[in-house]
Amino acid sequence: MTPNDHKQVGNLVETYFEGLHQADSTVLREVFHPQLAYVCATDGDELYLDLETYMSRVDGREPPAKRGDPREEEILEIAFVSDRLARVSARMTMMGRDFYDLLTLVRNGAEWRIVAKVFSYVPRKD
Repeated sequence: MTPNDHKQVGNLVETYFEGLHQADSTVLREVFHPQLAYVCATDGDELYLDLETYMSRVDGREPPAKRGDPREEEILEIAFVSDRLARVSARMTMMGRDFYDLLTLVRNGAEWRIVAKVFSYVPRKD
């Protein structure tokens, strides 16, 4: 893939992190595909949601930024499978948990979008 593809995906993931930290569904809608599959794979807390259900949950939560939570995240890996398919592995901390995300991205035209968010979490160890 091109350096521009890496830049676009990196910027998209940065927007994703900011949207989660601010609990801003408007920002998150910029990065998610309308047919998003949201899957929590944490043992005992399995969950499968669509975009609208997930966005209503985001709208109902107190933003980590407002609570004064530090913003801690990192992209662990970006892998391009083809010119229209990519995967991002990421880690972030919020709401007292460490989250591990596997994000599947699809390019539609010139824009990348997250079509699947599969994640698990563990309680934060201080």
